[in-house]
Amino acid sequence: MPLFHRCDGDLVTNLDPIRRMMPLVMPGRNDSIVYHTTRWDIGRTRIWLQNYNRSRGDRPRVTFFHLVLYASARMFHARRGLNRFVANGHIYQRRGVFLSFAVKTRFEEDAPITTAKLAFPEELSFEKCVDMISEAIMQGRSGQLSPIEREVRFLTRLPMPILRLVVAAGNVLDRFNLLPASLIDPDPMYSSMFLANLGSIHIDNAFHHLYEHGTCSLFGVVGKPQRRLQADRSGRTAVREVLPIQWTFDERINDGFYCLESLQTLRRIVEDPQRYLGCQPVCEPVGGIGL
Repeated sequence: MPLFHRCDGDLVTNLDPIRRMMPLVMPGRNDSIVYHTTRWDIGRTRIWLQNYNRSRGDRPRVTFFHLVLYASARMFHARRGLNRFVANGHIYQRRGVFLSFAVKTRFEEDAPITTAKLAFPEELSFEKCVDMISEAIMQGRSGQLSPIEREVRFLTRLPMPILRLVVAAGNVLDRFNLLPASLIDPDPMYSSMFLANLGSIHIDNAFHHLYEHGTCSLFGVVGKPQRRLQADRSGRTAVREVLPIQWTFDERINDGFYCLESLQTLRRIVEDPQRYLGCQPVCEPVGGIGL
């Protein structure tokens, strides 16, 4: 039992002995890393997005990335056992669903990358989710510094020996559950998932590592839609448009079967948004549709 309570999670106590031991046997996230590839049929999804964007008029265009982020939030609310993290040898249930993603400020080689971290409450509608993500992307490309960027700029002005001490002190505070919420809340590495949209820069086959810093237990890389010869559930093959996503898991938080079943929840929404979200500008809330 840890000495102090965390501000961002609750200790999971009903674990079987094997899972309770895993953080001790594999103390680092990259000790326990698992890679998984999915390719989802997005033929119906593209048509749905085209219709949905027509209904929005001149508002920012909705993309596959918006849909995957929203579907991921629904997955975490429906499958709470995936919204966990390991800290100091203990497994915690995260309080709330937080998704982080990277934004390229300009499509140029030397353009900086900024990150955004957003909270996704259970009652959030798809329409409001799109507006929230679009606003975060526009803010990232505006040149306005986020809280975490201001913090990093301040720290990197310090002499290297002092900076090392500051980082080490932060690690010690986090280890003993004493890191304040004011430092955890804006940090994109303290999130349910980090999603990278590499399809926008024509990369579709890259996995990403997990960070030892923070508590993020799941990383997804959304690739570029591609056409592939693929079989459907009845075994018939045809050329279909698929969306590749490369996943990186921390296997200590839950077993592989639970994680893969959770991705099926995500897949169903992405492949058939008409069924789960409808086609109107104002869509059903997260909690209103059974999965």
